[in-house]
Amino acid sequence: MEVTNRYISIKSPLDDGEPKESDFELKTSPLALSVSPGSSDVIVKNLYVSIDPYQLNRMKSFSSSQKAIGFATAIAPGEEIDAYGVAKVVASGNPEFEKDDLVVGLISWGEYTVLKEGTMFRKFDHLGFPLSYQVGILGFSGLTAYGGFFEVCKPKKGERVFVSAASGSVGNLVGQYAKLFGCYVVGCAGSKEKVALLKGKLGFDDAFNYKEELDLKSTLKKYFPDGIDIYFDNVGAEMLEAAVENMNTFGRVAVCGVISEYTDAGKRAAPNMLDVVYKRIKIQGFLAADLMNVYSDFISTTVDHLRTGNLHVVEDISCGLESFPSAFIGLFRGHNTGKKMVKVADE
Repeated sequence: MEVTNRYISIKSPLDDGEPKESDFELKTSPLALSVSPGSSDVIVKNLYVSIDPYQLNRMKSFSSSQKAIGFATAIAPGEEIDAYGVAKVVASGNPEFEKDDLVVGLISWGEYTVLKEGTMFRKFDHLGFPLSYQVGILGFSGLTAYGGFFEVCKPKKGERVFVSAASGSVGNLVGQYAKLFGCYVVGCAGSKEKVALLKGKLGFDDAFNYKEELDLKSTLKKYFPDGIDIYFDNVGAEMLEAAVENMNTFGRVAVCGVISEYTDAGKRAAPNMLDVVYKRIKIQGFLAADLMNVYSDFISTTVDHLRTGNLHVVEDISCGLESFPSAFIGLFRGHNTGKKMVKVADE
């Protein structure tokens, strides 16, 4: 059986500012839903696909991230855009996978994906949770939050934690893990509704709308009169500078993302390096791939919290192939709350 596979690609490198609808196009190609004899290909129907800010760096003609790790390689115009997601097997030449198996791994911004040998994907146990959880809280977003907080930040109970972009896919989980561990947690977000979510449902001790603050350094002094022990950084730039000024001796900064720089190359963080030296502040960038040593702990702890209702899942799901561009663009305009993904098809 042959189908017409529809997928989204970029028209040209996205080097200037925020992405726009006109940067993307819907393409089609014929696809046989069968595997040739001797091939180890696995053909899957895409169900849920993760939408992540770092993808913008892959869509540029050059970014230092493209050479750093395999899953951040450049995406050329016209190519299928790959991303983490959940899919169902429709045909397989690999004896480890059978028709109707559910898999999680690198699939495309499209209706179907042909998974070649060497592609990262695996079968999974959904553990009784919705499939979308595999894309977010039980996927790389959850691992990034859990591993980044416990492995990179090395928290102690009672410490004071600041989380930027705290209503995003990673930040909301960092704050929840920190509260469950016994820390004092303040987050920032970009709307009154998001602040209310942090202080209400998600249990942050406090939160503020950074768009309403004219002096971030004074703002953080107000929320942390005794200083910040841990800063989980998702944005970089002025927020990082303000956090470092307000950090305590031996403070730790986990640099998860610098979304403010993705669309404005002129924005660069310039923390006071005297503070870094004399306060002996550790600033460490990291990727989810660095954290696989805690994967089993992350899954068991997170599943326990989910089943007891102590951990809340915040998802932002768009539906349909055509929604990929707007879903992606919305990340850079603060439209999403929680884990952003696209549901391509029903299970």
